[in-house]
Amino acid sequence: MKRYILIFATAFSCSAMLGGCQKGFLDQVPDDRLTVEDIFKFRNTTENFLNNVYSAIPDEAAQRFVTTRNSGPWTGASDEADYNYSFVTSNNLNLGAWGATDGFVRTYWRNYYQAIRNASFFMANVEKCQELGPQLIAQYRAEARALRAMYYFYLIRTYGPVVLLGDSPIPLDAPNDQLQLPRNTMDECVKYISDELDAAANDLPSKPSTEGNYGRITRGIALAFKIEALMLNASPLFNGNADYAALKSKNGVNLISQTYDPAKWALAATAARNFINEFVPATYNLYRETTNGLPDPYLSCRNVVLTEWGASSNANQEWIFARPAADISMMQFERTPLHIGNINESTGGGALGATQQMVDAFFMNNGLPIADPASGYQLSGYSNFTAPGDVAARSTYNQWVNREPRFYVNITYDGSRWLNTNGGQIITGTQASGNSGRNASASDFSPTGYIVRKNMITGPWQTSNRSCVLLRLAQVYLNYAEALQESEPGHADVIKYLNLIRERAGIPQYGANPGQIPVPADLKAAIRQERRVELAFENVRYFDTRRWKIAETTDNGEFKGLNIVGNGADFLKVVTFETRTFAKRHYLFPIPQNEININKALVQNTGW
Repeated sequence: MKRYILIFATAFSCSAMLGGCQKGFLDQVPDDRLTVEDIFKFRNTTENFLNNVYSAIPDEAAQRFVTTRNSGPWTGASDEADYNYSFVTSNNLNLGAWGATDGFVRTYWRNYYQAIRNASFFMANVEKCQELGPQLIAQYRAEARALRAMYYFYLIRTYGPVVLLGDSPIPLDAPNDQLQLPRNTMDECVKYISDELDAAANDLPSKPSTEGNYGRITRGIALAFKIEALMLNASPLFNGNADYAALKSKNGVNLISQTYDPAKWALAATAARNFINEFVPATYNLYRETTNGLPDPYLSCRNVVLTEWGASSNANQEWIFARPAADISMMQFERTPLHIGNINESTGGGALGATQQMVDAFFMNNGLPIADPASGYQLSGYSNFTAPGDVAARSTYNQWVNREPRFYVNITYDGSRWLNTNGGQIITGTQASGNSGRNASASDFSPTGYIVRKNMITGPWQTSNRSCVLLRLAQVYLNYAEALQESEPGHADVIKYLNLIRERAGIPQYGANPGQIPVPADLKAAIRQERRVELAFENVRYFDTRRWKIAETTDNGEFKGLNIVGNGADFLKVVTFETRTFAKRHYLFPIPQNEININKALVQNTGW
């Protein structure tokens, strides 16, 4: 009897994966069905199958329409930002108006499990393709194995502990009694992910073999995701969290550990240290640019997310993992101000607004937080100020003067010069009567008076065909500093790696030497603030506030911005633009209700 497989996958540009996609094998037979023998007989169809496994990698440039290629609501649903558009899913999360029956809740669960099943099927059958040869067979199996573990990681950071399926894919026509599978514990899930990534790493190259292979899983990508999984499991949400005391399997096993274990932080720190020792600087290094032979912190921090990775000498060596051919123009539209009356390539939606909370998180250029009396932060008045990246001094509200370079990389504020000068210089106005203000459009304006700028190119917003970075070396450094501070407080590497981030950003480092500022008494808080600023708008903050178990404070209550219906002094008033609702149950997505209905062995997350 011939065996058939039905593959679920979305279209995916694989130009940086397996040498470019041919016509998909899904189109080669009626009803998207091929025999196992057909799929793995030829190299072309075998590689296309692996392309489909890759297709579940999230495209986080498409968050305005969540679940588009597994894009999430992470930026707009964190305390970083808010979308003005009413249809955006993150708005529902912010108001607490969502639950286990919502379509997007089910989509991630379904898509990642489909990809997991496809990865397992590929691993079980790739040896049948003799055209590949032993070396490629081993490498491709390892790629699928790492992808499978990564998709489990995406599941557990969203839903908490999930069902581990093992190596044998469940047949698509399996009877209902074979689908009654309980959730594994969080510790079991993380150990499985960690072990699988270790095993996959043994058969993966440290670097892509050619320029066209950037985007394929490497040893570095696998081991970086191992760090992410260990960090998640060590964090307060999953490490002795009594709020989940009642979350048990139907045989009474706690799904989330009720005993705090400091050794989990040590595991994460060791994994990060090993990664750094193996890959830095031979494979990865912090991205830096110079101007006239001197370090340029502004360009370094701006272009670290713009300059593509690759094998050339001027390629970005900081990127560890990115999604090639992301839906980047969608993101660029929402981060380009309206600029009514200007050329089309600089006329966008400008509806992704940075919150006042996020604006206030950036340091001053002397490296101090704005709340420090010695920072020089001024609450009122205007100064003539030349911002990094600008060519002239402009009358600038003092709250935005002399901030650190990363502030000007991340935030478009009223009176700032726009990046694209192809049609002449544009000064963005976000006051009510400004060219990007409330009175200029029914919907294309910021709800906060600030617009997210990070990851915006200096050319037309319509530009596409570039990658969206998902994990870079700075995050590994900050992971290491955090895990080490938790496991070995006072270890010299904590300050060392924190300072590497600050040095690149062009702000004073921590220490006792001339030009440095004293090490903060609360080093944990300092690490968290540095992480918040360095990784702003990179889909990290949402998960950080949840794993740290602080979202009930950071994502709840009144959210502030400028008075977008006003002009002049009235515009500069800080007002509440939204009151958000975050309850304990919101730390995790609920298990989709239809999955609970089908699989009676599943238990629902606490509070849903």
